[in-house]
Amino acid sequence: MTGRKRLSGWLADAALILYFVFALFPIAWMAILSLKPADQLFSTYFSFTPTLDAYRTVLGDSEGIPFVRFFVNSLVVSVGAVALSLVVGLPAAYASARWRFKGSENLMFTLLSFRFAPELTVIIPLFVLYQKLGLFDTYVGMVWVLQLITLPLIVWIMRSYFADLTPELEQAALLDGYTRKQAFFRVALPLVKPGIAAVSLLAFIFAWNNFVFPLILTSSQAQTVTVGALSFLGGDRPKYNLTAAAALVSVVPPLLLALTIQRYLVRGLSFGAVKS
Repeated sequence: MTGRKRLSGWLADAALILYFVFALFPIAWMAILSLKPADQLFSTYFSFTPTLDAYRTVLGDSEGIPFVRFFVNSLVVSVGAVALSLVVGLPAAYASARWRFKGSENLMFTLLSFRFAPELTVIIPLFVLYQKLGLFDTYVGMVWVLQLITLPLIVWIMRSYFADLTPELEQAALLDGYTRKQAFFRVALPLVKPGIAAVSLLAFIFAWNNFVFPLILTSSQAQTVTVGALSFLGGDRPKYNLTAAAALVSVVPPLLLALTIQRYLVRGLSFGAVKS
């Protein structure tokens, strides 16, 4: 029996290793492409002379494509969208968790439906409105439209965090002379900081990775990395090494953010999993 258990353990470990290799292979392939010289892109697979020329080209704007500006645009609109969603979404999530009224669940489901709806169903009306209102290819326009992605996510996830908090804590604060606003900021919010960190990271990733909205609603000034990275595929001969380098550079901000708040992220994702 012991030998059988040991064999099953080895098989399970081997299966996990194979899955790990399978999952990381696309990233490894992108890294290999980004390190290949232009003249060895199609002639070799794993035997080549590594070079950082692709990264220098992407970050140096030598191809006439302002990738650094696209990178900054993504940071601005993603951070702006998450910040605005937190300002609006945290009070909304708290209110929906504490006060129930007729139709409140329908209202919340309607909000969530904006996250479920395909972006292509609203992109044409949004394009017309943005052209009329002067929001096309602007930071304000991108931050505003990304609320369709980030706001429902923040409200629904944070609602469960606030619902897991016992109301007696806030009631005790109210008895001590706090207003409802003070109880929210001084009692409720500090207790859900791990959840705020986790949901902020998730919202940032969704905003950063969005492709359809910047593709249709921007042209150059507010274009993001998800669209800008594809600019290297144009022309007579696609520059796959430059595209791979641009894609890997665009992964850095979400990765650094996840590593920075890793402690809060783990606590936030597990917060409320077991309700007392």
